[in-house]
Amino acid sequence: MQGIDEVKVEAWLNANIEGAQGPYSYDLIAGGRSNITFRVTDANGMQLVLRRPPMGHVLATAHDMAREHRIISAVGKTNVPVPQTLGVCTDEEVNGAPFYVMAFVDGVVLDSPDKGLLLPEALRTTAAENLIDVLADLHAVDIDAVGLGDLAKREGYVERQVKRWSTQWANSKTRELPAVEEVARLLAENIPVQHGVSIAHGDYRFGNCLTDISTGKIAAVLDWELCTLGDPLADLGYVGIYWTDPGVPMLRHNDPSGHPGSCTFDHLVKRYATRTGRDVSNVAYYKAFSSFRLAVISEGVYARYLHGAMGDQDIDLEPMKLGTETLAESALAALTGK
Repeated sequence: MQGIDEVKVEAWLNANIEGAQGPYSYDLIAGGRSNITFRVTDANGMQLVLRRPPMGHVLATAHDMAREHRIISAVGKTNVPVPQTLGVCTDEEVNGAPFYVMAFVDGVVLDSPDKGLLLPEALRTTAAENLIDVLADLHAVDIDAVGLGDLAKREGYVERQVKRWSTQWANSKTRELPAVEEVARLLAENIPVQHGVSIAHGDYRFGNCLTDISTGKIAAVLDWELCTLGDPLADLGYVGIYWTDPGVPMLRHNDPSGHPGSCTFDHLVKRYATRTGRDVSNVAYYKAFSSFRLAVISEGVYARYLHGAMGDQDIDLEPMKLGTETLAESALAALTGK
């Protein structure tokens, strides 16, 4: 199995994971440019999850396994559903890169329109509301009490992010897109006052959660590699760019919402406000900020494929190119109301 040194990993699992017994089988759950996730089954049928950085990664700070393990372990002390962490290995001699192990959680990753149809119509609003309730619970976590108070700077989150992604755009753009430049200007000129600090997941959506489709409840929140401390409303705005209101054409291939029985994003914003007591009147700014960030990320990926940095891959680049443009226009519309 690529990404697993089976002999050394087996020895490590036997020695460090209580109750685990080799030999083990490994199945790839998710991989690619992000961290790679394997389902591990031991000799007795016990299932575990092993997560490691992508193969050939350069920036260790972008795929910090010990940091991700620390965050999930801390959040696991709260009422936010996450997999139980079982162990972390920072010795690269074992598997060529650090990795951590957590308990297997059953559920479905709702990351496409087709997956959204797996939820019974009667449970679609329930699931959406639970997604927001879990986010509200995450933002209510006392960061000092769970040991994450020193995870990152507490203030100036959006300002730092706008500067970062504006610089990234200047470094990675393959063409002139006036919409992106205008969005960057408007975001920088209208930085909102940050009301409080919370754990900010950074990539919160159905596609990064396991959902119990029999109850509509979130079984576990996954993919904490972008987690930091910051403005909680950034996570709420991010949900909005992965949301399709019922009756509106679905435009995102990784959006499971919008089917009959689901609810609107406005409904979720109001529920979040009720749960948290936060002023959400400026949520359009945070939605625009999230669209801008994704547009820059999309352009960076497009540029790497365009310049051959991703290898000789037979891939249609036009949707990727258009994705950047669509996200930029969406951000501009959110900021200007047009």
